[in-house]
Amino acid sequence: VQLVESGGGSVQAGGSLRLSCATSGFTFSTYAMGWFRQAPGKEREVVALMDRDDSTTYADSVKGRFSISRDNAKNTLYLQMNSLKPEDTATYYCAAGLRWDTLWAGYADYWGQGTQVTVS
Repeated sequence: VQLVESGGGSVQAGGSLRLSCATSGFTFSTYAMGWFRQAPGKEREVVALMDRDDSTTYADSVKGRFSISRDNAKNTLYLQMNSLKPEDTATYYCAAGLRWDTLWAGYADYWGQGTQVTVS
C-alpha cells in the first residue's frame, strides 16, 4: 500500500496550492479518504474528508477556502487550498479508512508520508 502526497511548497498569504495524494495497493473507491495536518508543537488535526459517496466534511477553520475531491479512475485524492493563511502552515497528510466516522477521529487504515505547506 502506498499513499504519496505532492504539491506542497511555500506560498504567500492569500495564495493557493493544490495537494495530490496518489495511492496504490488498495481499492481506493471503497475507502473514505481524508486530509490531515500537523503543525510543529501541535496535535494532528483533520482538515477534510470525502466519503465513498463523495460527501464531504471540512474542519471549521478551512470551510469556504479548501476543497477536497477524488478521482477514482486515477486512485488520487486532491485538496485545493485557496486564501491560504499563515496558520495553515503544517505538514499535510492524506489518509484512507474504511469507516468515515473513525477516519474523522483520526484512525486511518493507511497514511501517507506528508507534504510540507508553508504560508508566510
